[in-house]
Amino acid sequence: MKTGGLFSSGTSAGNVDLAALLLRLTAGGFMVYGHGADKFSKFFSDKPIEFIDPFGISATATLGLVIFAEAICAILVALGLMTRYALIPLMCTMVYAAFVAHSADPFGRKELALVYLFIYICLLFLGPGKYSLDRLIKKRRQTV
Repeated sequence: MKTGGLFSSGTSAGNVDLAALLLRLTAGGFMVYGHGADKFSKFFSDKPIEFIDPFGISATATLGLVIFAEAICAILVALGLMTRYALIPLMCTMVYAAFVAHSADPFGRKELALVYLFIYICLLFLGPGKYSLDRLIKKRRQTV
């Protein structure tokens, strides 16, 4: 008879891999849908670009870096492709969002960026998991 299951205090590799998949899909997918796609369309519209430029590299360049993280890197995370590398720009962007773009705002405005930041930190430690393109590529290289 199998003991434990969903409510056991232990954890199994299968549950960890499933959790990594769910975290990757939701955090990456929500980031693209809720943030990256909107900024991407804003970048290529005819309207003038207005964006916070704390580094003095121009609002356009700053927006381009944020789009790279929130659209391209978030897609890579969702797919599980170059996951740990893609998480670094996303974490930097969430630090930027929480502590630069929303520095004067109340905690409620910073909260979402901080939640994303800690999800990305957890994924960095956890890795992409078994259900990822990273694992598929690694497995294919080992057989060749």
